[in-house]
Amino acid sequence: MHILITNDDGVLAPGLLALAQAMRQLGTTDILAPDHNWSASGHVRTLDRPLRAREIKLEDGSTAWTCDGAPSDCVALATCGFFSEKFDLVVSGINPNANLGHDVTYSGTVTAAMEAAIIGIPAIAVSLDAPENHLGFLDYNVAAQYALKIARATVKYGLAANVLLNVNVPYLPADQIKGIQITRQGLRVYHNQFDRRIDPRGRPYYWTFGEVPGGIAERGSDIGALADGYVSVTPIQLDLTAYTMIPDISAWKWQES
Repeated sequence: MHILITNDDGVLAPGLLALAQAMRQLGTTDILAPDHNWSASGHVRTLDRPLRAREIKLEDGSTAWTCDGAPSDCVALATCGFFSEKFDLVVSGINPNANLGHDVTYSGTVTAAMEAAIIGIPAIAVSLDAPENHLGFLDYNVAAQYALKIARATVKYGLAANVLLNVNVPYLPADQIKGIQITRQGLRVYHNQFDRRIDPRGRPYYWTFGEVPGGIAERGSDIGALADGYVSVTPIQLDLTAYTMIPDISAWKWQES
């Protein structure tokens, strides 16, 4: 079993180390992760410049590789020849904050797993529902152990083609987590605003700000599962086609438009 570990927070992020240490119990691991934070980067691929990778030592003395590209670049590079041995599984994380609902389109953690699914490798994205703007130590151990449990099941049972698992773990002690729920994407509520300012040369610029995104905690959704103290496992498919709309749009009278 050969496992690729990556993330979007940068190769030195503590969540990546916790994830790698857990995955070593399942198989041989290699790490290729960005050299800086790419949070909320979405599904980025670098096409107009070369990528550069270098070896680095993690806090526990283990070896990792870091790349100046996006999380998706790291997965593509790692699985297309940077490492000589093929990968059986890609695990991305552990992100310090949850990736729920429409977050999956923004999240570098999730889109790294999407890149693996496009290539045809089973993939899991793992996020921890820690408090927003938390300062100080975060304990990733519980999330890492759930990631290991879910990875073992994924290897045992397999995933359909073009499907990945988006995992979100409550920030609770292990004995307070009620279990695992298989969920659908919930409805995230964003509060985006832009503050217009003027720079010293008189030109306008804009800072994005707003309240922390919320969500509707419906039963069966990823948001609802976390609110109830469960680990959320959402299967995400790459095919975004709105099949129910095809008959309606097919009936549009294009010649009259």
